[in-house]
Amino acid sequence: MEYGKIKAVQLKHPAGESLSSVEAFGPDCAKKVRGFHRSFPEYSETPLAELGKLAEKLDVSSIHVKDESFRFGLNAFKVLGGSYAIGCYIAGKLGMNILELPYERMVSDETRAKLGELTFVTATDGNHGRGVAWTANRLGQKSVVYMPKGTAEERLRNIRLLGAEATIEEMNYDDCVRLARKMERERGWMLVQDTSWEGYEEIPTRIMQGYTTMAAEAADQLGGIKPTHVFLQAGVGSMAGAVCAFFAALYGEERPVVVILEPDNADCIFRTAEANDGRLHNVTGDMNSIMAGLCCGEVCPLAWEVLKDHADFFVSVPDSVTAAGMRLLGKPLPGDPQVVSGESGAVTLGFAAELLQNPELRELKNAMGLDRDSRILCFSTEGDTDKENYRRILGGEE
Repeated sequence: MEYGKIKAVQLKHPAGESLSSVEAFGPDCAKKVRGFHRSFPEYSETPLAELGKLAEKLDVSSIHVKDESFRFGLNAFKVLGGSYAIGCYIAGKLGMNILELPYERMVSDETRAKLGELTFVTATDGNHGRGVAWTANRLGQKSVVYMPKGTAEERLRNIRLLGAEATIEEMNYDDCVRLARKMERERGWMLVQDTSWEGYEEIPTRIMQGYTTMAAEAADQLGGIKPTHVFLQAGVGSMAGAVCAFFAALYGEERPVVVILEPDNADCIFRTAEANDGRLHNVTGDMNSIMAGLCCGEVCPLAWEVLKDHADFFVSVPDSVTAAGMRLLGKPLPGDPQVVSGESGAVTLGFAAELLQNPELRELKNAMGLDRDSRILCFSTEGDTDKENYRRILGGEE
């Protein structure tokens, strides 16, 4: 289905077909992960903003947006995955269970003495690397972070302020991942990457499990309200896969409709869903989009195993959609709370609003079952991580 610059595909899941397991990311897992995160002194639930006036305007029952700009003071959700993966790695290295390794013990001098000197390496568009650098800094360990060309200097500075050796490379995100893998092999560093490949599944699984804290918080904050539609953004797909799996495990056959959003210049998951031929379809070359955190050209296989069976619609959108979402959240209707949402955070609400207002998308809206009884949940995964660009877009310059 094509609607101007917006492209969408639906994957149907006939009743009775064998679906991939979501138990590893379900409520029991989230309870354990959340217990680990709660041990951090910076931990508090991030807000779930209710946009009642916008819901009324768009003629739906409710709209809620999980605001991750407050997460651990790092302005994005990604630290949830990196910190949990590193915690699990350290627990394994010490022969412990992660439940025996709360924050205070993990960062203690005793633990550091047992571990010796470690270097954690990763590739990032910004937020994941910041989370890894933050955790390494707390541990008194080193981190090395590779970032793709075009990365905002502010994102580089924020990572360096945490003591990381961080550089912007003359290559795209996926080539930065390959560089991080190469340095792990050559230097004996510990790779903490939020995507998987054959032989590298444990750390990405732990990272995905780390993201279930965010989903579990949202479910609790909704109280008795069960969302009918969940909109999720995707880069490699790790966050989308984890949150999709959590809600599939929580609600079973009554799970919400899940919609996956990507930039049109980096829509590897959309292309994989569109082909639906059992293979992953990558995007190569430069991936120019203001949604920098989503500019990934290679699908995470672990995430795709979940998404192909438990997500419903895959949508490729232009930058104008997320820019509109940023303005909707940053300049809300009177009576609605403000959410400071960055370029990769606002695409979900931006698309939901476009879907509900644009007559040209009526066919897609109807296919998704959106109507006045719909209860929409979006995740704003980052705040203004590039403040200059954020101000420019809110001023209507994009």
